[in-house]
Amino acid sequence: MIAQRRLQDDSLLDLEDMRLQRAGCSLRLRRDGGESTITWKGPVVPGPMKAREEVETIVGKADDAQAILAAIGFVLRFRYQKYREELTLDGLVVAIDETPVGTFVELEGDETSIASVAQRLGRTQSDYVLASYRSLFLEHRQATGGHGAHMVFDASR
Repeated sequence: MIAQRRLQDDSLLDLEDMRLQRAGCSLRLRRDGGESTITWKGPVVPGPMKAREEVETIVGKADDAQAILAAIGFVLRFRYQKYREELTLDGLVVAIDETPVGTFVELEGDETSIASVAQRLGRTQSDYVLASYRSLFLEHRQATGGHGAHMVFDASR
């Protein structure tokens, strides 16, 4: 076990002109218990698995980091929450994400190890979900006739 189940509250930020989204990049501010991180993600590299460059660092206070980013023009574009638990298996990080639109398993590591573990779990490339949580939320919202701009749990959860 790497990390027990806890709530992660993520905010995707972009400039008014949607420059990051248009370039296939993203800027995420994550609140994860008492720790907060900011992550820049580059464009997705084409292939059977979702791979992209990521640069991440810990920030002191998420609200202060968001205020600094807002002061230089970054605005909230999408907020999403998930309960995440992380385990290790054969050198991979296995993240189990419970979201308001379903439960997903993410395998993080090198492509060969991911393919091997996925096969052991009875999965093939056709089972891989490469969509972002924002895309999954929009698809779910359209399929269910739901509404709302963000993928967050209701307050009673």
